[in-house]
Amino acid sequence: MRRSFPAFGAVLGVLLCAAAHAQGFAAQVSPPRFELAAKPGKTVRSVIEVSNRSTTPGRYLIHTADWTLSPDFTVNFLDELQPGSCRPWVAIERPEVVVPANGILRYRFEVSVPADTSAGECRFAVMIEGADPSIATSNGMNLPVTGRIGVIVYVNVGDAVPDLEFFGPRITTLYGQRIPTLRMHNSGEAHGRVSGFLTGTDSNGIKYDFTPSDFPILPHEESEVFLTPSTPTDERPTLAFPVTVRGTLEWADHKTALDQLFE
Repeated sequence: MRRSFPAFGAVLGVLLCAAAHAQGFAAQVSPPRFELAAKPGKTVRSVIEVSNRSTTPGRYLIHTADWTLSPDFTVNFLDELQPGSCRPWVAIERPEVVVPANGILRYRFEVSVPADTSAGECRFAVMIEGADPSIATSNGMNLPVTGRIGVIVYVNVGDAVPDLEFFGPRITTLYGQRIPTLRMHNSGEAHGRVSGFLTGTDSNGIKYDFTPSDFPILPHEESEVFLTPSTPTDERPTLAFPVTVRGTLEWADHKTALDQLFE
């Protein structure tokens, strides 16, 4: 079964469907995302803290899922085992848990990497679902809904690293705001995220700081990096194009200079 959820605002961390806000589902998780590393033939273990913010006990079903990322950063969770999936390496503590009212449960999982695995990246999600459907009211009707949280897990195997290069430029409208955008390609074997300190000036001579979006750029894929402007007094300024952006882009242990005109 394929289920899609928008990743904006979640940054592939805690991914909540609308039903997760229904009465009766009050789970929260920490941390929202795992970025682990393991050598071939070794096992890496970690713990998810599942909090129940309800005044009654919460019963949750827990399992793994594969996922893909669409160009618009929508996450598609896939319950069926996908070709090349690393989910057979994953062991979870148990498939069903009960968390006391206002309580916290430490939930363990582990990933055992086969000894003959080449450098690359294992990606999967740990899904936490309400075991008992809640009732939500819509247009006067009572509808059963189920809350669901997906925790994204990356396991870097061996010496896999991202290898990013940018090309463009282009201007994208995001949340009604026209902003500079770079197209990034990852020819490496692990996902990458772009950061850096950037400044720029628009056609009116106004100076801005620019923050690169940190959505993951998956191996052998292309993705957009949005350069969001701000000033000390305005977090959502309106740019007058053309705009020049300069500074340094960073990912993993790499840095590259940027001096780009967007028009």
